[in-house]
Amino acid sequence: MPIILTRMLSQGISIVTTSLLGLGSALAQDAHHDHMTATQVTESRFMGDAYLLSVDPVSGDPLSDKPIVSMHEGRELRFANQKSLDVFKLDPGKYLTKVDQQMIAYQLPFYPLDICMVSGDKLGGDMGKPVELIYKNRLVRFCCTGCVTDFNKDPNKFISKLNEAVIAKQEPSYPLTSCVVSGQKLGDEMGKPVDLVIGNRLVRLCCTGCINDFNKNPTKFLKMIDDAAQKKAADTKQGPSDGAAKSPDHGGHQH
Repeated sequence: MPIILTRMLSQGISIVTTSLLGLGSALAQDAHHDHMTATQVTESRFMGDAYLLSVDPVSGDPLSDKPIVSMHEGRELRFANQKSLDVFKLDPGKYLTKVDQQMIAYQLPFYPLDICMVSGDKLGGDMGKPVELIYKNRLVRFCCTGCVTDFNKDPNKFISKLNEAVIAKQEPSYPLTSCVVSGQKLGDEMGKPVDLVIGNRLVRLCCTGCINDFNKNPTKFLKMIDDAAQKKAADTKQGPSDGAAKSPDHGGHQH
């Protein structure tokens, strides 16, 4: 098992000149109709990712479409009801350890790097098991605890690098050609798509106005992306080159 760090790091503040890379819910626009495009936004800082688990941190109950959203030390958490939030406040550390473990398990398959972004050393190499940290709901992996200290000196710098790696790896296989929120075709009259990185996942939106709507219910929209990816994979397997030429009587379908 990798080493898991659950303590919170001090908040770093810096400006990166990328287009909405890793913008969290705190930087969302108030309405979809504010049609600012990615090319118009030149400065941003990492405000933290939205809470992407589908269950309450305390009770484990499924979250509704309108959970109670609360900030804890610069980190967003979502609760099924006020009672759960009140219980959490009595002993946050008791519940954050489990939350971190769940977030690591969820984000690990999407993590884009096999090297430590601080040292450049291979993860799981001579340094031993990777150190895994949840920073403002984002998984970051290191070769050793010493690199965590360097990360904490300028977290925005390293989160920006992580965002760039996510986009580079996931954009070629992104399954949708339209905005998952508005349904607007990406790259249409809205201009260049807005690439939002959340939980080490790429979400492509038509405009910054859709960020707020996305963050109201991120698990809903991420499921739509997952469903589209599964459909795309299934269609590829059933395509003419994979089945139709071999089994014309079955219309290319595998059984």
